Amino acid sequence: MELNTIDTTVTKEVRSDGSILMRSTVSLEPTAHRLTSHLAHWANDRADKIFLAQRSTRTNRTDNWESLTYADVFEKVKNISQALLNRNLSADRPVVVLSENRIEHALIALACMHVGIPFSALAPAYSLRSIAFDKLKHVFRLLTPGLVFVNDAEQYEKALASVARDIEVVSLVRPKGKFNFTFLEDLLKTPAGDSVNAAHRAIKPDSIAKILFTSGSTGLPKGVINTHENLTTNLQQITQTFPFFRDEDLELVDWLPWNHTFGGNHNFGIALFNGGTFYIDDGNPTPEGIIRTVNNLKGRKPTTYFNVPKGFEMLIPFLRNDAAFCKEFFSHLKMFFYAGAGMAQHVWNALEDLSVETTGKKIMIGTGLGCTESCPSALFASKPGGFSGLLGVPVPGLELKLVKHQGKLEARYRGKNIFPGYWRQPELTASSFDDEGFYRTGDALQFVDENDPSKGLIFNGRIAEDFKLDTGTWVSVGIIKTQLISEGSGLIQDAVITGHDKAFIGAIIFPDLNYCRNKFDLKGEVTPALISSNADLLNALREVLTRMAKKSTGSSTLVKRAMIADFSLSLDKGEITDKGTINQRMILDSHPEAVEKMYLQNVAKGIVEAE
Repeated sequence: MELNTIDTTVTKEVRSDGSILMRSTVSLEPTAHRLTSHLAHWANDRADKIFLAQRSTRTNRTDNWESLTYADVFEKVKNISQALLNRNLSADRPVVVLSENRIEHALIALACMHVGIPFSALAPAYSLRSIAFDKLKHVFRLLTPGLVFVNDAEQYEKALASVARDIEVVSLVRPKGKFNFTFLEDLLKTPAGDSVNAAHRAIKPDSIAKILFTSGSTGLPKGVINTHENLTTNLQQITQTFPFFRDEDLELVDWLPWNHTFGGNHNFGIALFNGGTFYIDDGNPTPEGIIRTVNNLKGRKPTTYFNVPKGFEMLIPFLRNDAAFCKEFFSHLKMFFYAGAGMAQHVWNALEDLSVETTGKKIMIGTGLGCTESCPSALFASKPGGFSGLLGVPVPGLELKLVKHQGKLEARYRGKNIFPGYWRQPELTASSFDDEGFYRTGDALQFVDENDPSKGLIFNGRIAEDFKLDTGTWVSVGIIKTQLISEGSGLIQDAVITGHDKAFIGAIIFPDLNYCRNKFDLKGEVTPALISSNADLLNALREVLTRMAKKSTGSSTLVKRAMIADFSLSLDKGEITDKGTINQRMILDSHPEAVEKMYLQNVAKGIVEAE
């Protein structure tokens, strides 16, 4: 049966200044601006339905899952809400959540939103992978929080000691050191009074719901304000685009971190907004994490499966090698959805092949374009029969303006899902909007068909990353990276593109270490320094460059030389974000020796050239 999806017809207006305005022809339906009003509705309408579930830490459970119904969650949220109100928390003293996705994390976040107390969920990497805690300290200085929640305060104790000696810490586990500490159970025991309902009613559309931190070009995070109206508007836009999210069988099994907009706003929000069930996957796309993800998926029947492209790529062998698991996984599945990066065509093809082999039809693969500032969705490719790279058309209620910039079309957004600004950074906020109030994304787009805008748009790189060769020729960094990763067919995880004011394009390659371990039969610890001179790996990279060279149309698309990065990336220096993505500018600034080596007259050791 064909999925019921939105009409993708759009209007296109070319204005006298050369800019282009695009809008969906579908009107945005109204929705309540308080997200937890949906929680109250489902607690009444689907009281016994499971809302949240996670793997149990108690070994005596036969099903190994612990869960809460909508009625359970709402009751706990009201009690925590009262406890938070009693502490006079506010925008000046918000709540900070440091730890990973867990039911308790959700309860704290929902309680904050229920009574209008802003909160911020921070990446665990700020606390667990950092040495100096520079990003954590920066965020705490910006936020001035009044309460910190963490599931296991003992695990996070070093980080807490650096930022929260004088701030109340709430947790399930007491830290060893001396802190202003409260058990979460004490909050849960607080009886909800009339002030909870009063605070809920007082929430306005422009009241701050949360502050999400995203990495800036300087390496220091910037706080994106999400209002209550931002969140509910975008969830309405998403649900109108994919009406089958309203189906009562909606079930998600998801690992995407809630400190990011994809996991925390989009995926978690879809379940709550539509009365679905959300199983918290404690896995991730790593060699160890994918095993947990597969175990969490077994016994479940997701109706839509969200992931990043790397997650899908790592899942495919498990589906291929376990027929029973594959059949169960596909039994209720209506759509794959990816975001966060471009999906390589070989991954797309494998998903379609598996779906046809298992169900007799292609399961739709959806994606789109958005950002933390659009909370997050702006465009969707929502029709079956798409292809890798297609981003689709604007969601209802969003205006897309395309402005000519450096020979490209920069995407700019305006609508009720667009953030009002950055937390306590007025200069940055002012520079992020144009004179018509459109948010400047820095993303470049191009039409699939200039004469038919309803066929959608595709990604054309990040304008800020692009550069010119010494000939004056522009290089589209995002496009080159996508081509490299796709041509590598699993070999290349990411790349930094070089060539600013140089004679040719080069690439510093960050290979997929797990792929290299298996492909080249590497033993022991696999590190960048150890594999940067591996002959088999360098030969494979040379073959990638050679294949790309045969498809090249000139110097702007020809990657002449490449090297394997022989250094590890630093979170504290801003070279890698907490999402695991790399910061092109910071790496180039931090490793000038690698760039210098790339452009020596004679090909240096460890450098390969296209043949």
